[in-house]
Amino acid sequence: MTKLRLAIVGAGPAGIYAADILLKAERKFDVSIDLFEQLPAPYGLVRYGVAPDHPRIKGIINALRDVLDRGDIRLFGNVRFGEDITLDDLKNHYNAVIFATGAIRDTTLDVPGIDAVASYGAADYVSWFDGHPDVPREWPLDAASVGVLGNGNVALDVARMLAKHAEDLLVTEVPENVYEGLKASAVTDVHVFGRRGPAQVKFTPLELRELGELRDVDMVVYDEDFDYDEASKDAVASNKQVMVIDRILQSWRKRDSVNNAGGTASRRLHLHFWARPVEVRKDEAGRVAALVYERTKPDGQGGAVGTGEMREVPLQALYRAIGYFGSPLPGVPFDKKHGVIPNREGQVLAKDSNQQMTGIYATGWIKRGPVGLIGHTKSDAMETVRHIINDQGSWWHPEDPSEEAIPALLQERGVKWTDLEGWHRLDEHEVGLGAPQERARVKVVPRDEMVRVSRGE
Repeated sequence: MTKLRLAIVGAGPAGIYAADILLKAERKFDVSIDLFEQLPAPYGLVRYGVAPDHPRIKGIINALRDVLDRGDIRLFGNVRFGEDITLDDLKNHYNAVIFATGAIRDTTLDVPGIDAVASYGAADYVSWFDGHPDVPREWPLDAASVGVLGNGNVALDVARMLAKHAEDLLVTEVPENVYEGLKASAVTDVHVFGRRGPAQVKFTPLELRELGELRDVDMVVYDEDFDYDEASKDAVASNKQVMVIDRILQSWRKRDSVNNAGGTASRRLHLHFWARPVEVRKDEAGRVAALVYERTKPDGQGGAVGTGEMREVPLQALYRAIGYFGSPLPGVPFDKKHGVIPNREGQVLAKDSNQQMTGIYATGWIKRGPVGLIGHTKSDAMETVRHIINDQGSWWHPEDPSEEAIPALLQERGVKWTDLEGWHRLDEHEVGLGAPQERARVKVVPRDEMVRVSRGE
């Protein structure tokens, strides 16, 4: 029987679901799958892109763990594509490869002053508070008044993790260095800015409701933002999610803290709608001093147009949470404009000719861009896997498809890779670190320590 030796680069949800779907698919050949991951631990953005106070979302890890623990997928962690293993290596040892590398950088924002000191991408802050091994251990939290640009779930995650008191994170898996950093935070006010109105936000009711439950944090909303046009009224009336969001926001309008009147908390979280960023003002030292925004208004179609009225909010730091962006991979075509690997339904296309590149596939955010949740990731993977099965006639013909070839190659290159057994060791170690304080786990942050624990050294 023919055998498909498949490499998958990226061990987040996209890569793991693709492996699972292929193994369960109807096909006329055997399958052997190796997952390559640049980090020493699997699960990608579920481990390093979800705030530590979101244990419900981390329940996705349990489903991913069940797939890996079946034992029919090999994991090679701490292996960097393009450095430790190349596209030529994959062609020598596999019939095909799926790239499932996601999107971990921030989308750029083209406004004057965005390069100011203390102007950050949200992705970097998320990586820090999630204990990503490749970012600095410290994060500057010396600003009293902070701005967050964006109206999606990442913007709310960032705002919540700026406004929340560090002590309230002690029940989570927050790393020790992150807890200490947040405990010393100078923040008193967090301002969230969205270009459109309350009925057009991209976050979910659950994320929004959590903001209102923060201890010792007043929610501040502004009455002028709730003068709804017909399109907004229709959205509230016809969409259950928008209706719930509106209900939450309307309840906050009735609180004493609204419009800064009579709030008692030591911190405040302000939601500014109809606000389009125009300029980041700097002080003499080149640091963020204020955000200038144009007040917008409804365009009648659910969008926004400028009014010409400019406003300014004093700030000492700014985070842009306006979307993630993919990163190019050595030897693989890349669409710089959209931050994805160019593809047709997951079949990777050559940049110049738009012809299918045999043996190379993509799935997840690097395929479609950083939109959609886990459900989209599964349907994405199904589409890609269907093409791999149907493309059997154009698979690569590797020189050495043996399963022993890859460990031998990595060993020869001195790569300290981690495997599934190693992940179980690290997992147990982190759970053990959390046990004395009755915490779910305490994440190990330094890469070399992750590798040492994983390899039992």
